[in-house]
Amino acid sequence: MTSAIAPRLRVLVLLLLGVTGALFAGAAPASAHAALTGSDPQQGVVVDTAPARVSLTFSEKVAMDDDALRVLDPKGKRVDSGDPANVSGTTYAVGLHSGLPDGTYTVTYQVVSADSHPVAGAFTFSVGAPSETSVSVYGPRAGGGVVGWLYGLGRYVSYAGFIVLAGGAAFVLACWPRGSAVRPLQRLVVAGWLALTSATLLLLLLRGSYTGSGSVGDIFDLDLLGQVLQTKTGAALVSRLLLLAAAALFIAVLFGAHARAVTGDVRDDAGESTDSRDLTFGLAVGGTVVAAGLAAGWAMAEHASTGLQPGIAMPVDVVHLLAVAAWLGGLTALLVALYRAPSDTPLETAAVRRFSRIAQGSVLALVATGVYQSWRQLGSWSALTDTTYGQLLLVKIGLVAVLVGVAAVSRRWTARLAETAVAATPRKAKEPAGAGAAAGKTGKTGKTGKEGTTGDTERAAQLARQRAAMDAARQRRLRDADPHRSGLRRSVLAEAGVAVVLLAVTTVLTQTEPGRTEQEARAATTSSSSPSSSSGALTLNMPFDTGGADGKGIVTIDLDPARVGANDMHVYVERPDGRAFDIPEVKVALTLAAKDIGPLPVAPDHITTGHWSASGVQISVAGDWKVAVTVRTSDIDQVTVSKNAQIG
Repeated sequence: MTSAIAPRLRVLVLLLLGVTGALFAGAAPASAHAALTGSDPQQGVVVDTAPARVSLTFSEKVAMDDDALRVLDPKGKRVDSGDPANVSGTTYAVGLHSGLPDGTYTVTYQVVSADSHPVAGAFTFSVGAPSETSVSVYGPRAGGGVVGWLYGLGRYVSYAGFIVLAGGAAFVLACWPRGSAVRPLQRLVVAGWLALTSATLLLLLLRGSYTGSGSVGDIFDLDLLGQVLQTKTGAALVSRLLLLAAAALFIAVLFGAHARAVTGDVRDDAGESTDSRDLTFGLAVGGTVVAAGLAAGWAMAEHASTGLQPGIAMPVDVVHLLAVAAWLGGLTALLVALYRAPSDTPLETAAVRRFSRIAQGSVLALVATGVYQSWRQLGSWSALTDTTYGQLLLVKIGLVAVLVGVAAVSRRWTARLAETAVAATPRKAKEPAGAGAAAGKTGKTGKTGKEGTTGDTERAAQLARQRAAMDAARQRRLRDADPHRSGLRRSVLAEAGVAVVLLAVTTVLTQTEPGRTEQEARAATTSSSSPSSSSGALTLNMPFDTGGADGKGIVTIDLDPARVGANDMHVYVERPDGRAFDIPEVKVALTLAAKDIGPLPVAPDHITTGHWSASGVQISVAGDWKVAVTVRTSDIDQVTVSKNAQIG
């Protein structure tokens, strides 16, 4: 059976790695969950006299260090004075040197939002009149690079470890008590504990660099680690490690004393030793407390802890995480039990039925808590399609629907199995005929006594082991030949595959700016724009031909509102017949030759087929800008096309 199982399990593992790599490699650095909703001076504005300070207003409270808010003159020299401070609510300010000359100034910020995610950006304003500047208008991309990728991977592994640890243990206690003595299930739960512990330690080490410099060299900086331990996220990670120590004790008792108790001789109808009921009850209570504590660590440090109704959102988030663990973690344990349970301890049909009921309850809890979380994070129906968070949420909802559909198939197989399955009871190996008599007879040597007796006894034991192995193999063949059990195994394996993708999407969703925040920030940016400074949207169409196969097309640039300050840029690539198509790479650069500014690079993110987008594209000075687009259609075929346009 193992040889038949291995390819399927390998496919599942490869799917896990592939989906994880694709999502994390394709995803941008962790999006800000606290958005900049206003500033004084406003983005792109020209003021008559230099302000005494620069203030920024965010959608929620943020944490910042001494260098979190910087103001640079046209030559890149810092002109801010003192440390940034919280002046009121969610507004933070830093003072400026007096007597600043006219010109364009750049404001950069890098802070940490209340839900633990880094926030970075930049904008410009001018005193007297705009000027050329040697400062890049793009702030550091917090949470990016190798550190950002590793942090995202650590989050995924920590979620997966928690689900396997909590859900696997719950499956053993609530559905199949005898499973505590099954070695593959023991290894599964222990693997979940190891994954969660390792990921937590990794996140703790990465945290300082992830929210700060993003440098790999800062991962082992003890000073940074000390600062992390004083933050809310650092405290949550340390608390998780302490709870994992309690979880280790729980696992030791579950697979030690409990396993010995349930394999005793006196059992009730559920297959559980009568002496183990009190122990099972104690483990259930203790395990629930530890699992809820682990889930609360996420709830108190991330999305649920900020925004609307945090007092309700955090308990709801805990219930949501526990329901996910009970369903998907139990599903993983069921998969292992169906494929790897030994023939002398087969998975009972009653255990599958119990898990089916638990899974149904978990789905109901997920729907109820998920609806509340979606309303809280989106705030409007339009956010489902207009924001990245909403689009990812639609993908997650679709995957959950598929998972529920496959689970319905599994329940049908379970019902059929319950109707036809007969408990497999391994036959006891019979003692070889004449073995007992041979023990007292003379061996072939003609001698009697100890030598002959020992030889015959060893031969009898060997024959007994061979018969037991043959009997176990026969029991496995009979079990695997059951079409209902085989159908259940296939459907559960399909469920597990969908669950792998679902978990990856959920992990990326937790790193994405909530739709409500994104729309609020967008509205604030729009309302703060001066009507007199807006010149309307700009559209540029540029044919291109890279010279390679399928290298012809039209690239269209939309810049809105095409003014000094922040702009939204959309890039569309179409074939000559007007059909959208994807190419390996699109890059944009802006140059104002009259002021010797640029080229300023813009790296738009891929949105959908033939569509790329970038927000917050800063135009520091009005003038005749050159918009150059580099189009690459293969590894060696690329071309740069450009047009000039009046912007600002």
